[in-house]
Amino acid sequence: IVQYDEKFKAEDKAQRNTVSAKNVLEANVFTVKNSVQDEKLLDKCEKTMNHKLASNQMAEVEEYQNKQKELEKLCNPIISKLYQGAGPTIKEVE
Repeated sequence: IVQYDEKFKAEDKAQRNTVSAKNVLEANVFTVKNSVQDEKLLDKCEKTMNHKLASNQMAEVEEYQNKQKELEKLCNPIISKLYQGAGPTIKEVE
């Protein structure tokens, strides 16, 4: 039994890491969608949800992390300006 547990311990950890990365990405997409009303940004969120979360259930941790970085790169400047009261458009940060 101990050998069995050790054999699958690494696989279980990898699976937990993948699920965690997926959950982080999914939570951030929902946060952005609920915070911003920019159509282009909302479209990016929808594409992220449809491609990486809904249709690609076998994605690896790195795929989720890369999508998370892409989303952050696009969203963070917009959200920062929104909190400063400037109300930027997506074109201002591209």
